Amino acid sequence: MKVQAYLSFKGNCQEALKFYSELFDADIINRQTYEDKKIDVPSSYRDKLQHAELKGKNVYFMAYDVSPDTPLNSGNQCQMSIEASDNAEGKRLFEALSKGGQVHHNYREREWGYFGRCTDKFGIGWMVNHNQ
Repeated sequence: MKVQAYLSFKGNCQEALKFYSELFDADIINRQTYEDKKIDVPSSYRDKLQHAELKGKNVYFMAYDVSPDTPLNSGNQCQMSIEASDNAEGKRLFEALSKGGQVHHNYREREWGYFGRCTDKFGIGWMVNHNQ
């Protein structure tokens, strides 16, 4: 069995994946737009991503832009969890992910190690951990 995250966006999936690919040094692969799909979406939406994947060392998830008539509420798209290699990496990732978003729990030392939780500027929830 394989379990992985599939993120949903409201038309800004390409922008989000570009941000994540730079942050995590990963590649955007299997990029497919709605262009040639037999799906009832407006012509202005045809260049949006119907499917894409982000793949790199220690990171892999899929993402897409929901069709315009699909209900999607910010905050219910997915919760992502990162286990950082060290505290410096955890701090760097948390600062980048929370910039322009909302911090729910500052990245700081907890009983089990370091932890922070935020929602990024794309509405995705992130938990960043580093266990000592």
